[in-house]
Formats: sequence, C-alpha cells, structure tokens
Amino acid sequence: MTPGKSIATFLTMLSSTNMKAAVLHQPGEAEQIKLEQREIPKPGNDQVLVRIRSFGLNRSELMTRKGFSPDVSFPRVLGIECVGEVVNDPSGDFQEGQKVAAFMGGMGRQYDGSYAEYAVLPKKILSSFQSSLTWEILGALPEMFQTAYGSLNLALGIHAGETLLIRGGTSSVGLLAAQLAKLAGLKVFATTRDQTKTTLLKDNGADEVLIDNGHLLEQLQASITPRVNKVLELVGTSTLKDSLACTASFGKVCMTGMLSEQWSIRDFDPMGYIPATVSLTVYDSGQFRVEHAAFQSFIQQIEQGKIIPPIKKVFNLDEIVQAHQFMESNAGGGKIVILA
Repeated sequence: MTPGKSIATFLTMLSSTNMKAAVLHQPGEAEQIKLEQREIPKPGNDQVLVRIRSFGLNRSELMTRKGFSPDVSFPRVLGIECVGEVVNDPSGDFQEGQKVAAFMGGMGRQYDGSYAEYAVLPKKILSSFQSSLTWEILGALPEMFQTAYGSLNLALGIHAGETLLIRGGTSSVGLLAAQLAKLAGLKVFATTRDQTKTTLLKDNGADEVLIDNGHLLEQLQASITPRVNKVLELVGTSTLKDSLACTASFGKVCMTGMLSEQWSIRDFDPMGYIPATVSLTVYDSGQFRVEHAAFQSFIQQIEQGKIIPPIKKVFNLDEIVQAHQFMESNAGGGKIVILA
C-alpha cells in the first residue's frame, strides 16, 4: 500500500472489487471447499467490514463441513474466528486500520465467516486490541483463548492448589489450558492416547500425563491423587461418564470439546451418570463471552513470554483444503493457522 493511503482509499483504487473466499457448497470431504472470487461485501447497520489477516481452524468447522451442523445452510463460507484490520465501520465506533479479533456469534454458520480475505461481521462480536505479535500468532488466539480461559475461569472456577484433569490434552485448547492452569497454581493432569506426546504435554504445563485408554479412574486410583477437583472434558460424550467418575466430591466437570465428534448421549440417565455432589457444566463462547480486557491481558502475557501459544502448522488461504485434511488427520499438538 502506498504510504499515507488509507485502506478504504486503497480499495477504491483497485481495478477489481473482488476477494478470494473458500466456499462450501455442500457437506462432504475437504475437497468440497472451493476457492472462488467473490465481490467484497459492504457493511450494513451494526456491521463492520474487516480485512482478514489470519484465522485458526476449529473442530466445529470440520463437523459443519461434514454436515453435522443441521442449522447451517449452503453455500457457506466457514470460519468462526479471525483477526484483522477494520476497513469500514459506518458508525465510526471502530477506526480504520484498527486491529480487531472476531469471536463466534453465528460467524461461519448463520452468516459467512472467516475463510476469506474480507468479511462483514456484526460489531458485537469484535474486540479491538493492540499487539506487536505477528499475524501467524494472533490468528491462533481468539477461540483458543476464549475456550480455554472461559472453561477454566468462568465454568470451572479454578483456584490455586486444586487438581485439574484435562481430557484431550494434546488439542490446542488442552495445551493452552494446561499453561493457564499452571500459571494459576493448579496441579495439572493431562491425557493423550499417544505415549510419544508425553513430552509435549509436560512442556506445556502438565505435571502428570495419563495415557487414555477410556478408564482413567483406575489410573488415578493407583496414584496419590485418587480423584481430581476439576475436569476439563475436551474429548466429549464418549469419555464424559469416566471423567465424572474421576471427580472428587463437590468437584466440577466442564464439557467443552467434542473431539469424538459425537453430540449426544443415548439413554442419558442423570441419576446414574453423575456422581452425587459432582457438578456438570459446559462452556460455549457463543453463549458466554470473555471480557475484552482479558484478551488484551492474554496477549500481553504472550508478549512477555509467560505463555507460548501452541501452534502446530501455518497454511495460506489457497491451501485451505490441505489444512482441513491435516486437521482431520488428528495430528494434534497445537492450533492450525491460516494466513489470508
């Protein structure tokens, strides 16, 4: 961009008003996502046009791509999060060029999301921030932070001195949650089905690593910690009953993830499923949002070296199909980021 030219002025200078967008016309394999040229959208009331710089991939997008999100209509541009710069806010609340992060709120489901160079987004889902971090790092943060921080602090209410079990520990949320919990003074147990991921988990804050065979209660009972105070359940419905059994009296389990890709439990019997005095809750950033100040504080912790965002691999928007295939391979070990 020519020095001194605004983003809006630069756009008017372009011979084309098109952008690249990755569009899903029908559910299916990763190859169903097609890169297309679309007209850059215009913001309406309470909307903001954002130049997307990067975004993270999420398992919920994988499920939507496969057709497991019944309320999503097609064609659809997926993507429930992004970071970028404001191009146009008709209300003037956001300034041109201001860095913003977008957090869910129907994005990529009810309306087109972040798998594009530009997006028109509701003002209410945007958070402005300041940072010197690269777009590669920033793109990994919005939902990973919202989910990990919200699950630990808003849903579980963690406190120093407690024990925490993170089930699905090698996921990006699991790795970040372990770092956040360790900083908060908890003893962290993290799980993996792959013995070779032990070092990864310990490098990200886990005190103990459990190899998940579906029966963690037996492993805990054989240790000096027969039950834990809090559980962050990221695998989902297939392991939830065992996670509840691993929880001490008056403890709490938060089901946040669905790595198992199963939405529901057949023949759910609450009295037989949930141990007495143990609480079961969920965290969903689309329903309950973390305050803007907490996100800015989190960014500052990264800039100060207190937290290292777990990033697995970075792709370009042109490589969105390969990125989805990589996510589906269940390689684990961190967030997948797309540069737009």
